[in-house]
Amino acid sequence: MAGNPMDLSGATVLVTGASSGIGRETAILLGSLNARLVLTGRSTERLQETLAHLDGAGHRVAPFDFQHAAGIDDWLRSLAAEVGPLNGLVHSAGVELISPIKFVRLRDAEEVLRVNLLSAIMLARAFTQKACCAVPSGIVFLSSVMGMNGSPAMSVYGASKAALIGLAKSLAIELAPRRIRVNCVAAGCVETEMLARSRELSSPGEFQALERAHPLGFGTSRDVANAVAFLLADTGRWITGSALAVDGGYSAQ
Repeated sequence: MAGNPMDLSGATVLVTGASSGIGRETAILLGSLNARLVLTGRSTERLQETLAHLDGAGHRVAPFDFQHAAGIDDWLRSLAAEVGPLNGLVHSAGVELISPIKFVRLRDAEEVLRVNLLSAIMLARAFTQKACCAVPSGIVFLSSVMGMNGSPAMSVYGASKAALIGLAKSLAIELAPRRIRVNCVAAGCVETEMLARSRELSSPGEFQALERAHPLGFGTSRDVANAVAFLLADTGRWITGSALAVDGGYSAQ
């Protein structure tokens, strides 16, 4: 009888943004699939909360602030020296900016691009360093449908998420000879703290329109985590350079 193709026994996976939302739920799911997790984000306390929800043993917390992208190489090299080569990287850390373009400040745009895009570039670079990743291995970037479909007041955020898709496609070709797969999950609106902030910043009519734009309604963090796990596990062994829309039908319209 064949085993579970999504079983991740023996795999070590680094999850960024693991302190809340999609990152936390992804870590919990991967733990239930027998992966060993390295959890990173800015808040040690919140990472410890995630750690308490994980099945299995051998997991660890490794706080890092992705505003400081220049330090990623040394940080990941040191981490791999402690835990061994990584089999997977999930970049879920991100910040959102909801603002009409005329109100966008340079410092806010720079923050979005540093955390959402530049940190992804530097993580991918670090992941490919000697002894940092196993063979085969996989990278999954958390993109967004806002990187595939336009929306008012989401230009900077959408640009950062669209760039992740372009990054994944080029890296997929470059790293295929090394058996490193690179994909994106383009998520729609899910019930997270980020969506709660959008609800606060929008009028009731605007928020209802956003919900109607998702034919299957808003999703959950587990819906997105399922897609990430699918791409990391053996179920995704022949998938690279893809942007998997997990959006309740938002991008189908």
